[in-house]
Amino acid sequence: MGRLVPAVTRALDVLELFLQGEGTLSAPEVTRKLQLPRTTVHELLTTLAARSYLVTVPGQPGRYRLGVRTYQLGSRYAEKLDLAAEGQQVAREVAETCGETVHVAILEDTEVIYIAKVDSTHAVRMVSAAGRKLPAHCTSVGKLLLAALPEAELDARLDGRELVAMTDNSLTDATELREALAVVRKRGIAVEHRESNPDVSCVAAPVRDRSGRVVAALSISVPMIRWSEEREAELGQLAAGGADALSGRLGHHRSQA
Repeated sequence: MGRLVPAVTRALDVLELFLQGEGTLSAPEVTRKLQLPRTTVHELLTTLAARSYLVTVPGQPGRYRLGVRTYQLGSRYAEKLDLAAEGQQVAREVAETCGETVHVAILEDTEVIYIAKVDSTHAVRMVSAAGRKLPAHCTSVGKLLLAALPEAELDARLDGRELVAMTDNSLTDATELREALAVVRKRGIAVEHRESNPDVSCVAAPVRDRSGRVVAALSISVPMIRWSEEREAELGQLAAGGADALSGRLGHHRSQA
């Protein structure tokens, strides 16, 4: 690894202060937060403003906010993102941690499409494939993605639709499904107990884009022979961590949620 350039590091430290939820910052605030000399902070702010990474707040010449150049860089980064590729990499990292099958899925109407998958390392594993579609109401990823929809959009997708069962545990009553979605919203994760496969349970967490919108879900699927309440709690945390990591790759910062 090459040597870090102190001046560049400090400039990035200034910009990253805005990731902490700060809308505007003054030179004294930057000085206090970063513990830098006042003259150094003044030079950093002046340079960043000259390159349009920062701008002064109208009517408040001593305060700064992010400038257009940061937006342009973020937009350029977003243009080059491949959700499936990024999801596959994060899914691989999660699977290496837990040894179970990990999926990343998106919502299409009332179905989920699996766009990334990494298999379990165990001999007993679930059979699935990237590109496969399943009814959203029968899966943990699907319930999470449905729960993230605005109420009017959820109504438009579900009203008049038959909820087809995949197993004896599938939710086929619209009222019960809506109650389940309310629980998902409250918990922030979704759990499926043998609803799409009689031998498998899953837990899923939301993946957000840079605007904070839920655009996908990451799930961990486990055969019932390895499932327990303790395992559910453990995998729920792991799925949430993986989903946060993927969200970060999409430009989302956790404080935005």
